[in-house]
Amino acid sequence: MANNLGLAVKPVTETPEEEVNRVAAWINTEEYKEKNFARTSLVINPAHACQPLGAELAAHGFEGTLPFVHGSQGCTSYFRSTFNRHFREPAPAVSSSMTEDGAVFGGQNNLHEALENAYTIYKPKMMAVFTSCMPEIIGDDLTAFIKNARNKGCVPQDYPLPYANTPSFNGCHIHGYDAMLLSILQTLTEGKQVEGRCTGKLNLIAGFDANTGNYREYKRFLKEFGIPYTFLADISDTFDSPLDGHYKIYPGGTKLDEAADSINGKATIALGSYSTAKTFTWLKDTYSGKHVQMPVPFGIAKTDAFLMKISELFGKPVPESLKAERGRAVDLMTDAHQYIHGKKFAVYGDPDYLLGYVSFLLEMGAVPYHIMCSKGTKKLEKEIQALLDASMYGKEGKIYINKDLWHLRSLVVTDPVDAIIGDTHGKFAARDANIPLFRFGFPIFDRVNLHRSPLIGYQGVINMLSTICNKFIDITDETCDERHFEMMR
Repeated sequence: MANNLGLAVKPVTETPEEEVNRVAAWINTEEYKEKNFARTSLVINPAHACQPLGAELAAHGFEGTLPFVHGSQGCTSYFRSTFNRHFREPAPAVSSSMTEDGAVFGGQNNLHEALENAYTIYKPKMMAVFTSCMPEIIGDDLTAFIKNARNKGCVPQDYPLPYANTPSFNGCHIHGYDAMLLSILQTLTEGKQVEGRCTGKLNLIAGFDANTGNYREYKRFLKEFGIPYTFLADISDTFDSPLDGHYKIYPGGTKLDEAADSINGKATIALGSYSTAKTFTWLKDTYSGKHVQMPVPFGIAKTDAFLMKISELFGKPVPESLKAERGRAVDLMTDAHQYIHGKKFAVYGDPDYLLGYVSFLLEMGAVPYHIMCSKGTKKLEKEIQALLDASMYGKEGKIYINKDLWHLRSLVVTDPVDAIIGDTHGKFAARDANIPLFRFGFPIFDRVNLHRSPLIGYQGVINMLSTICNKFIDITDETCDERHFEMMR
């Protein structure tokens, strides 16, 4: 045994090869699966991140905004590196750099010094403050700390400084996104509502979505309709900006004045009921105009519903260009259905994406067989079950709420499927089961540019279906005997 330098490494303990082989075979058995599903106090490879990571994504969606982590530098590095690897773009953020002293005496001094330094050095138009584990465990009072920071002159009294409590040990990234977005909108819109004023705009909230192609697809839809809009919050340029030789610390993002005026909008659509739950509850009681919460538009039916709702809210017909696009997507589905029809899939991911995967597969006559969410609720389980019950292809589907990817591995090796849909973390289970992993969602570390290809809308149907079907055709070509190696598939 040698390390990467070719130097001999002596194991701490010696395990006989026979024992290694025995255990390797045993973890693929029904007996092991039963023991695996019986565990209650251990999580292995969860399919979610922590709250502050979601809060940082929300902060990146606004113009000139610097994400500010009240906590340790190590936590901040984790959030930044996750976005770096997924988008392959910089994700600037700062930290109050809490250490052992802060854990004992509280983090107020760290917070004040860091706010003053960040404001002076990086000159952000807004800083969005959120917490990691340490300040949450010791009970740091953000409200008091930030009030004291203003009084000390660390930042100006009128400087926008939204903040959210986002403990890493509770909830997951979608809840942190929701909490931070809510605080940002509350901060920016305070005192901005004008009686009788209407911007005539649609406010669109995409929820936690790390696919920049999706954001551009939403914008394209609204441009086709000719409808003015404010995107809350827009990461399309933040994490997919042009390379022009000049580094911009704050590329893109929703303009702060437009976000502030969004409270006077004509209508608001919040997509993804699970990652916009608190935000939508607040804005429907606060914002002017009509308010709608809808599923993320995966597949034909959900995209139809989204476009029809826009048409209804603004009294405009669905553009002919989008109708033609729908027709092309349906034509592709007809042309390619035989390559996916009846195939069994294991799917996992965020609740809003998971509902989209299931809808898409059912529309194609595929079987969502193992459906897993590592941070879900009974409500989500009922929603997924309703989708399964409404389709003849959903009868075999089984739902696993609050399970992890080690559970999923047991499922796919004992009750096989044809493929897995999910993020990069599922590659280990896919390899062990010798089946393909279709990398949709977040994070994707081991492939490039996938976050630039939209998954929503009719183009999303085309992208997902082409990816899946062509992989199955590849497998046929790679595994068939010479007699069946055909030009036509």
